[in-house]
Amino acid sequence: MKADAIKLDGGKAGSVDLSDEIFGLEPRADILHRVVRWQRNKAQAGTHKVKTRSETSYSKKKIYRQKGTGGARHGDRNAPIFRKGGIYKGPTPRSHGHDLPKKIRKLGLRHALSAKKAAGELVILDAAEVKEPKTAALAKQVGQLGWKRALVIDGAAVNENFARAARNIDTLDVLPSQGANVYDILRSDTLVLTKAGVEALEARLK
Repeated sequence: MKADAIKLDGGKAGSVDLSDEIFGLEPRADILHRVVRWQRNKAQAGTHKVKTRSETSYSKKKIYRQKGTGGARHGDRNAPIFRKGGIYKGPTPRSHGHDLPKKIRKLGLRHALSAKKAAGELVILDAAEVKEPKTAALAKQVGQLGWKRALVIDGAAVNENFARAARNIDTLDVLPSQGANVYDILRSDTLVLTKAGVEALEARLK
């Protein structure tokens, strides 16, 4: 399929051919959900920790005699039933990651790109390059183009001046093609692919 390309100043920059196998699929929510869940679980720190009864700082002494008090039988104050006692079966440091086949990961990226194309939220940019790393100038151009929360995916490497200019624009994210991922694509309002980014993604996903 054909798609029109633009320049940063809003001018026309010809057109590009988009592969139907990557940009023309019917998006499937179940595949996108699986990939996003895998991605977010893998990124989770898993450093949450509570103290068990062997780690709390109370005395280990039995608090009162076993029989004759009329109360329940207790050992020390570290028991989970007491205030400031140890936590029973609380979280411990662990990895939340799980496996997902590479085929599903690739398919998820294809469906994410297709979803953006189908929703009319895909923009093809001639090149993500600026002469000087000026944030104010780039922010003005982005505002004129109407990009609210945009993700720009370039080729193998991002232009250094463009990356530096975009660094302080909180509504603009820039990634090389290798960093393209389903979560960032779906959470953006506008997906911007450079011509080099399109070529790199098609080579990666075929």
